[in-house]
Amino acid sequence: MWAAAPQELDEEHLLRRVARGDRAAFEELYRRTSPWLAVRLRRRCDDQQIVAEVMQETYLAVWRAAGSFSGSRTGGTAVGWLWTIAARRLVDAFRRRAHHAEPPLAYAPLAAAPAAEEEALVATVGGDVGDALRRLAPELREVLQAMVLDGLSVRETSVLLGLPEGTVKTRARRARIAMRKELA
Repeated sequence: MWAAAPQELDEEHLLRRVARGDRAAFEELYRRTSPWLAVRLRRRCDDQQIVAEVMQETYLAVWRAAGSFSGSRTGGTAVGWLWTIAARRLVDAFRRRAHHAEPPLAYAPLAAAPAAEEEALVATVGGDVGDALRRLAPELREVLQAMVLDGLSVRETSVLLGLPEGTVKTRARRARIAMRKELA
C-alpha cells in the first residue's frame, strides 16, 4: 500500500498516483485544484455552462492522461500542466461555439486589482523584469499572459481573447518592445 495519504502529497505526486489509477489521489487533486481552476476559467469566460463543461473535460483528460505528465524532469509543474489542458479545452469550446454560429461571450476584462496569476507571474520573475511587467499596458499584459504564462499559441490566444490573430501578434510584439525598453 502507499506510504503517505493523498492529503500529505504535493500535486506532482498526486498526478503520479492518478496515473496508476489511484482514485483517492484523483479526488484530492480535484479538491485542491478545482476552485482555483474554476476562478481562472471564469475570468476568461462568462458562460457558466461552458466553464462547467471545460472543468469536466479537463479532469476527464487528467484522469486519462496523467501518465503523460513528465513533471519536474522537464521543468513543468503539475498545476501548470493542468492549466494547459484547461486553457486548450476552453479554446476548443470557443471554437465549437463559433462553429455553431453563436457569438462568443466577451472576454472578461482584467479587473482593476491585479489578478492572482499576474501577481504570481511578477513574483516569479521579480526584480526589474517584474517591475517592467507591472508597467506594461493591460492589453499587452493580457496577451503576454496568455502566450507566456498560459502557453497558448497566437491562434489560441486570438480565440481566447476574441481578437484577430494580427492584433495578437502586434500586441505581443509591442509587449516585447516595451519590455526591452524598460529593461535597457
